[in-house]
Amino acid sequence: MSEVAQARDEVARAYRELGRLGLNFGSAGNVSCRVTEGMVITRSGTTVDATAEGDTVWMTLDGNATDAAVPSSEWPMHAAILRSFPEAGSVVHTHADACTALACLGERLPAFHYMVAGFGGDDVRCAPYVTFGTPELAEVAVEAMRERTACLLGNHGMIVTGRDVKTALAAAVRLETLARQYLLARSAGTPRLLDAGQMDATRERYKTYGGAASTQV
Repeated sequence: MSEVAQARDEVARAYRELGRLGLNFGSAGNVSCRVTEGMVITRSGTTVDATAEGDTVWMTLDGNATDAAVPSSEWPMHAAILRSFPEAGSVVHTHADACTALACLGERLPAFHYMVAGFGGDDVRCAPYVTFGTPELAEVAVEAMRERTACLLGNHGMIVTGRDVKTALAAAVRLETLARQYLLARSAGTPRLLDAGQMDATRERYKTYGGAASTQV
């Protein structure tokens, strides 16, 4: 199987899985995978219950599609992230409930749980609201993801990266789980936040826990 054909299969399967897991609905969200000549991304208008390999678009990171299908309107954000973070092999964007709820509050996900450190810092930032599908949204997303592998998008959803599609999908599940737990904790009281030293210790522990690769998001 060629690199592009494999990427098409992985992107389509990941998008369907997001629907099965309840992290996306209808045609919300999108998935991309880096390939040698650019990326493969879900096409515009495809739905989580019907996406197949043919519902993906192979394109360069500057917007030139090699397929007749129209790529997701969020392709500029995916392309900007892949250009800005060479270590990222895949990008997953969802409108998952808990992450979107927190993003609609315009709030970051703070260090309420040690696993927040797995996204690269002491929090997961929330980018300001910008109209979807615009270069301006791509810019604020990249800025919010500096030294991170995820961010919330104000009044919109969340976006994560991974070294490959499988890793990015797992990161999306993990981020949504943490956001849900944080909102649950807030509903019961004021969550106790971990300090910088505790988060530093977590990141050090992550370097050897279960093999370093298993903790990368």
